[in-house]
Amino acid sequence: MVRKTEKLMLRVSEILHRLDEEYGADTKCYLHHENPLQLLIATILSAQCTDARVNLVTPALFQKYPDAQAFAGADLKELEESIHSCGFYHSKARNIIACCDRLVRDYGGNVPRDIQELVTLPGVGRKTANVIRGNIFEEPSVVVDTHVGRISRKLGLTKEEDPEKVEYDLMKILPREHWIRYNMQIITLGRTICKAQSQKCEECFLQDLCPSAGSGRNSGSKGDKKKLK
Repeated sequence: MVRKTEKLMLRVSEILHRLDEEYGADTKCYLHHENPLQLLIATILSAQCTDARVNLVTPALFQKYPDAQAFAGADLKELEESIHSCGFYHSKARNIIACCDRLVRDYGGNVPRDIQELVTLPGVGRKTANVIRGNIFEEPSVVVDTHVGRISRKLGLTKEEDPEKVEYDLMKILPREHWIRYNMQIITLGRTICKAQSQKCEECFLQDLCPSAGSGRNSGSKGDKKKLK
């Protein structure tokens, strides 16, 4: 068991080294923002939507609603129209208004940094909370989105499907100083090489470290037929 753990940690160390070599250690959030509130709103909008699409919507949105008080007092229909192209606009608009109302009432319009407070806000789960903590407050945080969950399973770093369980698995094996940038590096990998529908294993710099390399597009989900080593 000890030897197996040691082998895993050596593989993790090499994976992180190659990620740094390929993408660098200085990573920036893909969602454009100038303050904590803007990143919070952008992250809520990014659910089931691309960052690129969100970045097209937010400049005008943030000009129209410059602070939490403005969002809290927004007309639901008008806000829905502003974010319509991000998808799920009705629930997102309701969550944004309710979230900002809480921020105004309980936090003076500011975004809290404590994860236990963040996850009580409407529309905010652990993923969004960790995005805020990691990118705004520079608190070591593991953000698990679809790319991070899928590719971490392919790499054999977790067998879990539930994002929170994946988060805890990764926290056990990743050095704290790599938590934030691991997310950004894996997202980049997932968008360019290890795409959900078309993985380019032969081009991947992690191919020899990946138990799922060449096993097909479903190797990162419960339907795995290739057993992870």
